[in-house]
Amino acid sequence: MSAKPDSIKSILYAFFANLAIAIAKAGAAFWTGSGAMMAEAIHSLADSCNQLLLLFGMKQSKRPADVNYPLGYGKSIYFWSFLVAVILFSLGGMFSLYEGVHKLSDPVPLKSPMIAIGVLIFAIIAESISLWGCMQAVDKERHGRRLSKWFRESRSSELIVVFGEDIAALLGLAIALLAVLASAITGNPVYDAMGTVAIGALLVVIAFLLAVEVKQLLIGQGVEKHISDKMRIFLQEQPEVEHVYNLLSLQLGPDAMVAVKARMQPTGSETGLMNAINHVEREFRQAFPMVKWLFFEPDNGDE
Repeated sequence: MSAKPDSIKSILYAFFANLAIAIAKAGAAFWTGSGAMMAEAIHSLADSCNQLLLLFGMKQSKRPADVNYPLGYGKSIYFWSFLVAVILFSLGGMFSLYEGVHKLSDPVPLKSPMIAIGVLIFAIIAESISLWGCMQAVDKERHGRRLSKWFRESRSSELIVVFGEDIAALLGLAIALLAVLASAITGNPVYDAMGTVAIGALLVVIAFLLAVEVKQLLIGQGVEKHISDKMRIFLQEQPEVEHVYNLLSLQLGPDAMVAVKARMQPTGSETGLMNAINHVEREFRQAFPMVKWLFFEPDNGDE
């Protein structure tokens, strides 16, 4: 898991960048009549709202456990992350597709395309800064993995969403810039409409990929495999533990629950066994501070 301050920082980078970009794009779309620019303005506005939802979800996930939710509210961040993917699909992707199809059926010549080009270049710079901030947080939890592998395996839903949004934003801006340039050079507004459709399709694909990843967390995934492997090795190296039969985990937002079934070294007494288990649990929590709930079952077999 990434450190919470890093996730929050990446979300704030994205929020302020998208808000500034949305305002600039909306003004340029109104002035030039560019459908691609309007699609990008709606995309950036949706992203700004999405970052607020993620911040709200992170705050909700910190609520303490109670009688109704004995394992806490950590998984609530997954719901808000999934909602962000839905918004990106509907408000971003589907609106862009609608706008593009409308422009294809009724092309409108661009006015002052240089304004649109200037705004898009500014937006690319701002989104690059946002992606840079996100990548700083991502690099801290990649552990040498390829970005595609990290995306599939990460349990930081808020970081997955910001990363996906930033990638979609930069690709969308590149498409919009090419579409506006093509329309400006040829005088044919159809290129702008085609760019709008392409942006919509891109957002739909990214939103679907995000939804698939977050869905798995909503269902209930364990901690990442490299962390689970370290946990098992750590337990097996403890002098009090003779053999680890099973280790189950469940990721709960920033926290995790772990259940261990192991054969302990003989101590000669029940008190000695309890003391040995308590010592292993203390050491385990210190080694893996994300573990908020730890259940330890001593046994002589895995049945």
